[in-house]
Formats: sequence, C-alpha cells, structure tokens
Amino acid sequence: MATARAALRSGIMASLAVAEPPASRAPSRSPARSPARSPALSPAPGPSRCGGERHRSRSGAGADLGAIQDAQLRSVDLNHVIKLLEDSDSKDLEKEQLKALKKVVKRFENGLPLKDLAQVVEILNLCAEKVNEQEAFTEPLCELIKLCGLPFQKKKSSDEVSYSVAASKSIAQLGYLMRVPSSQVRIQICKCVVSFYNMELPRKLLPGYQPTNANYKIQMAELGGLAETLVLSLALVENHLTEKLWVLKALQHLSSSGVNCGLMMKAQAASRLCLYLNGVDPSGQLVFRSSEILWNLLENTSKEEVVNQLSSLECVHALKETFLDLLLHGFRHCDRQLRNDLLVIATLLAENPAAPMIESGFTKLLIVLATFTEVKIPNPLVKGLKLTYGYEDFELKKLLFNVIGILSKDPCAVQLLSESDVMPALLYYVKPNQKPGFNDWSAVQYEELQLHAIAVLASVAPVLIDKYLSCQANTLLLVFLEWCVGQDPFFGQGNSFHGTGGRGNKLAQMRYSLRVLRSVVSLYDDAVNLNLCDQGAISQLLDILKYAANKSKEKEDAILLEIQADILFLLSGLCENDLHRKELFSYEGVDILIPFLQMDPKKLYSGLGHNHLLFSALDCLWSCVIGCYITEDYFLEKQGIFLLMDLLALKQKNLRNIILGILVEFCDNPKTTSHISTWRGEKDQTAAHLLIKLWRQEELELGVKRDQFGRIVGFENLPGLSAKDFVTLAIIRRYIDFKVGEVWSEVCAEIIEEFKPVSSDEEALKIISEVPEDTGRIVAALQTEVLESQHHQEIQEEEKTYKKIQAIHKQREMVAKSWENFLTRTSDYEALKKAKKLQEKSIETSRSKLKIENGTAHSTDIKGLGTTIGSGRLVTVETTPPQLIGGPLAVRDLSLKKPAVCERALKNIKKHQKT
Repeated sequence: MATARAALRSGIMASLAVAEPPASRAPSRSPARSPARSPALSPAPGPSRCGGERHRSRSGAGADLGAIQDAQLRSVDLNHVIKLLEDSDSKDLEKEQLKALKKVVKRFENGLPLKDLAQVVEILNLCAEKVNEQEAFTEPLCELIKLCGLPFQKKKSSDEVSYSVAASKSIAQLGYLMRVPSSQVRIQICKCVVSFYNMELPRKLLPGYQPTNANYKIQMAELGGLAETLVLSLALVENHLTEKLWVLKALQHLSSSGVNCGLMMKAQAASRLCLYLNGVDPSGQLVFRSSEILWNLLENTSKEEVVNQLSSLECVHALKETFLDLLLHGFRHCDRQLRNDLLVIATLLAENPAAPMIESGFTKLLIVLATFTEVKIPNPLVKGLKLTYGYEDFELKKLLFNVIGILSKDPCAVQLLSESDVMPALLYYVKPNQKPGFNDWSAVQYEELQLHAIAVLASVAPVLIDKYLSCQANTLLLVFLEWCVGQDPFFGQGNSFHGTGGRGNKLAQMRYSLRVLRSVVSLYDDAVNLNLCDQGAISQLLDILKYAANKSKEKEDAILLEIQADILFLLSGLCENDLHRKELFSYEGVDILIPFLQMDPKKLYSGLGHNHLLFSALDCLWSCVIGCYITEDYFLEKQGIFLLMDLLALKQKNLRNIILGILVEFCDNPKTTSHISTWRGEKDQTAAHLLIKLWRQEELELGVKRDQFGRIVGFENLPGLSAKDFVTLAIIRRYIDFKVGEVWSEVCAEIIEEFKPVSSDEEALKIISEVPEDTGRIVAALQTEVLESQHHQEIQEEEKTYKKIQAIHKQREMVAKSWENFLTRTSDYEALKKAKKLQEKSIETSRSKLKIENGTAHSTDIKGLGTTIGSGRLVTVETTPPQLIGGPLAVRDLSLKKPAVCERALKNIKKHQKT
C-alpha cells in the first residue's frame, strides 16, 4: 500500500493546493506525503513584520531617532513587565501594560534568547489570564506566541543544553495555552507548532546571538510532551471545525516522530481521531489528516496497541461509515486513494478477534464488496456502486480479497462467508486467461487478480467445504491444471507477489491451484477425495508430476520443487488406506518415484527445498506403494530397497525414522529380506552391520552407558538414589524379562485352552513358565538384600550417634567433677593440703632415679606458691655454679668435639679400607 498512500497524498495536495500559506507548509517525509492545504486555515493577508518598511534606510534625524528607539527597546526590563502585568488593582494600567507588551514584541521580533525564556513564558501566562476579561490582550498574546515560532537565540553552543529544561517547558506551555477560549490564540499556537518543521531564519539577528539548531525546537517539543497536550486539547475544539483542523495539522507534523507518537498514544489519540473521521467537513481535510495521523501511529508505535484503541464499537462504526461514504460518493482520485487507506486499517482490525467487525456490519459489507463484480446479484448495501478499472479500484479489489482470506481464519465470520457468494466469486478466476483486456482489466491486472483469488481460495475452501463441492471446484481446478500443462500459448507477467517465478509460463497458476487441492485433501474428507479420484485425479497428477520433473531437469528452482512436493503429498493423501487407488498409482507412479530416491545427497543442503521434496517422496512411497503387493514387487524389481538402504547409509538423522519405518513395513513382503541381505554399502558394509552401527549411535545419543566389553551399565553407579529407589531399579533392570515372561504366560494359557500339549511340549511349557518365577525370586532376593543392607546401615548410624552422645555426657561429667574438686581446694584448707601432698608425690615419682654425673639437679618447686593447679610456662633456671665452669658445659661448639664412639667408628672404617 505504500504506492497507494504515496499517490493519495500527492492527489490530496494537488486538489487542495489553493489556500495554505507557504509559511505554514511543513516539509514532507516524502514528496507524496506533503500535508494538504485548506482554504479555511489561510491567514489573512497583511504586511510582514520582516517587510521592506522596517529595513528602509534612514538618514539624518530619522536615523538618530531610530537608533534611540532601538536602544530603548534593548533596555526592556522583563521583570518590570511581569510586575506591571501582575498589578490588577487599577484598570488605568491597561494602556501601559499593552504598551509594555508591544515593547517586548518589538524587542524580540527576531527571536527569543534562551536566557529570557522563563520570563517570557511567565508573561505569556499572565496575558492568557487577562484575555478572559480583557479582549485587548488577545492580539499581544498572539504576537508573543508568534515569536515562539522563530528560532531561539543562543550566545554559546552550550546554551542549547544548558537551557534545555527552560526551552522544553516553554514549548510545553504552548499546549497548555490551548485552554484560552480564543479561536485566534488557538490557531496561532498551531501555526507556531507547524513552523517548527519549516524554520525560516530571521533577516536580522540580535547582536552577539546566533539561532539554535534547526531541529532544536522539535526535540524540545518531544521533551516537553507537547503532542500529548495537543491530543487532549481536541476535546476543547471539538465543535469548532477550523480550530480542529489546525490542531490536526499540528499533530500531523508532530506524528512524524516516534517519541511524539508514543506520547499521543498515552492520550488515546487513535480512538479520538477515529471518531472524527465521519465528521462534517466540506474540504475533506478532516478525514485526510486524521487518517494520515493514524498511519503515522501505526508506523511509529505498536500496531497492536493502535488496533486495540480502534477496536471499540464506536470507532469501527465511524470507520465503516467514512469508508462507505468515500466508496459511494468519492469520485476524485484522492478520495479513492483515501478509501483504500481506510480499508487497510479495517483489514488490521479484522485480524483482531476483539474488534466488533461483525456487530457493526462492517464484515458483511466487505464480503459483499469482494464479490459483487464477479457475482451479478443486486445488494442494497452497494446499490449504485460502480467501480472503474483504474489503478485505485484495482488496489481496492486486491485488498478486499485479502480481507476475505483474513476473515476465513475467524470462526465467527465463517457463517457469513458461507451465506455469501464468496466461493463462486473466487472460482470465477479458476479458468484459462483470456485475451488482453478481458473484462476491462488489463492482462497484467487480470493475472494478478487471478493468482490472488486462487491464493485466497486455498484459505477459504477448507472452511467452506460443502460450498466447495457444490460449486464443483475440483472439476474446475483439474481442468485449469490441464490448461497449465497444455501447449496453449500464454506468457505470464510474473510481476506480483503471487506471480513470482511465473514470467513467461503458467507455473504460478499451477502452484496456487495445487495449493488449493492440498488444503482440501489434507482434510481427509472422503467426499472430497472420492470426487477427485472419480475424475481421474491420480492419473492427471502423475502426468503433472512428470511434467514438473522434466522442467526441473532443465532448470531447478524453488517453485518447481514446491510443485513436485505438493503433488506427491496429494497422491499420498488420495492413495492412503485405499488398495484400488494404490493399484492406479502402480507402475507409472513407481517409475516416477525412483528418481527422487536417487537424488544427489549434496542437493539436500541447497536450500531450494530438495530436503522437503525427498520427505514427500518417501511419504508417497509409504502411502501409495506399501500394502499393494503388485506395486511392492515392482518397486523391489526396480531395486528400490537398495536405494532406501543407500539413503539410510547417509546417516541423516532426520531421514532415519521414516526410512526404517518403510523398511519395517516392506518386511511383511517375504521377498524384501533377501534384498536387504544382499545390499552392500561402502567398504562392503552389510545391512546388519549398518543397523547395529545405527543402534549404537542411537544409544550414544540417548546416553546409554556401556563397559569396556560393550555391556550395558546404565543401571550402575547412579547417584542420589535411596533404598526405595534401588528396590524399584531392580524391577526396571529386569523389565524386559518380566515382559517376555508375561507374553509367554499368555501364550501358554492360550495353548492349554485350545490344545492338549504332548508330554515333551508340556515339559517345555513348564520350564518356560518357571523362568519368570525364578526371575521374580531373584529380584525379590535382591530387593530384600537391599532393604536389609539399608536396615543394617541405619543401625550402625544409630550406634555411632549413641556413642557420640555418650562421650559428650562423659566429658560433661568430667568437667563438672573437675570443677567440684577445684571449688573444694579453694574452700577447704585441709583438702588443699591433701591435694598438695598428692601433687608433690606425683612429681617425685615422675622424676628419674638416675643421678647425673658431675651435674646438678634443679628444683622444680616455686617458692611461696599456694596453688595446686599446673604452673605456667615461666621457669626459673639457676646459674651454673662456678665450680662446674670448665666442665662438660664449657664446650660451646659441640661440632668441634667428637665423641669417643664416633672416633672408634672412623678408625674401623679406615682399617677396612686398607685391607
């Protein structure tokens, strides 16, 4: 829809190009998105403040007088003006106040300095308060607001950041001034906002100042939340068309920013704007600007959030009425484009189940519009409607088809689709393309509509299967497919999305027709499948498959591979569980299937769809060949089993399951086993070796553990198991044995019930019956052992805990007894003397009885000690008596004096060395 919307904007702009002043025009995001101009919003003509009179050269006394006035203006005291405006006691001050405001306007006619913004905003607020009672302040207020539309003035580059708070608050204040009940003030505020997006530099700058960045005010508007305030102000101007249009124009510019769109959504902008769509407006700007803002909200914010705001009954009804009005009475080029824009928004609403599209009657209207040109049945909803065959009506038709596809996914809308003529209308396009200009559509347009209709039919047919059969859709599709593979000259354009790959051929038509058949066959409805088979669909599909396979040999592409995969799926769905249809598939089908199984393995990674095609071929083999012995035998003769084994040997995990399943099914045929046994792979690999290798690989992927001899140890060394877990694990380990025993028990019971076995067989059955019993006894013994071991361990743990408790108690008793003895010695002198004697006796008995030769014994007693507890680490050693100086202790370097024993040892060593 980007093209339609672009053309829409340029059309509106061209049709309404008379009246908007150049100064209020905003730069568009693209040449086609420039806002329309409105006669109602044009300002009155008048001399510009920047005109020639102010810049005329002065001479003589006039020049001196002008210089004096300029000097006076530069010296305007804003604080004095604020104080003057705040003084409301005297009515005689009005002239002086107005005079002061004129000076302020004159002083800042080339732009407001950033440093003065706070005071100017205060002056604006004071003027706004006076407008309510004194109308004379309206004009100066508008003049001050106009100044806010000029670039702010800065002295230094850093001023933009330093005064950002003041600047954002000043711009936010413009939104708050919308409360002033004056149409002139409100329009001037909107003009000021629009000027942010088309900033013109003043002809004369303040001395020492320079204008701020061109986008500075836009950024400050985002920071100050101006967009949200203006959305809320729509309630104030709801009954004033001119003011409302100016507010919408300002919002249209502001909505070019994602930040502003987010702020607008907080104020419920989407729902507010939608309600204005069907308002009275001869100029048409109300619908245009509202829809433009809605588009910007959809593009710059969450689409889901916008749709949720538009999903009320009031909004849907307003959208429907506006759309219908433009449809029936919009004859201009721009009206048709705007109609298409609203239809896109309605399509988004149709995707939301919560939107009351059915309740509002919008769904029924859209269904009727989608079918009224193909089915000539009068309907009062579209009475008098005539579509041209121009580009906008062509876009409308495609959008309506798209809506039908969306509605088919809504269970609530299916009933309306069933009651309508949707199925005949879509099947209208399932026929060979005629000469160019058929039905007044060009050849290119008709082909695009045809492909779009058939694509939508694939979504609608499964939910309207009864209508599908009653309209003989299968017959139409098979005839159409016959034309697709025929030799009739046709050169597809392949321009549209659905026409991809169809330039110069009929592949696009074939592709979407097969999709329709795939959608209905996948229902596995007996009536649909029987109807197809009765018309020879299996034979025809095989011919088309052969045709597509031959085309694919010339040049492989994704569309041809998709066509082949779809045909294989259709054959699988038709032949499954039906022997007669498998016989129809028979030899011809097998001959077509074999080349798919011989596919080069490298193609599986091409990304074109070979992988999907191979899966479809294997599925077709399973459904169309297995179960019919004639077809199976022919497949075996064609060495099909060898091809399957070759595919299995590729070790493609995604192919493994389906191939093994096919082989298992084929093994019901007694001839299959010899083929599997005969097969040899690389390095003379046998089928048994391959299967065992795949088994080990599967175990490895499953994490099954084995020991060095290959025995399973998955049940060993499992951490974190309790005794109860081990009891269960014992059963798990013998699960297969129990299962085998259970099967044998059933077999024995059936044999005994039906026959009377001979003695040898009876003995064998008895032995077989005893095996599971023995296994059960072994498991029970193991479980008992585990439980006893657990019980024994619990007893040991209990004994350890008891001994630990015992030791703790004993230690506590010893500590208590030691404390009692200590208290006794300190409180009873006799006990202390007794303890002292025992201590001395203990010390005496501990001494060595051998006397130290030429030594002295040191006393260990500490004189004056009155305690019987152990002494500290401090020990006093008496000095060696003088008579012992020169004795054994006199030798200080013991390493210089060798003991006699060492001398004798050295002598003996030397003696042995000599001998």
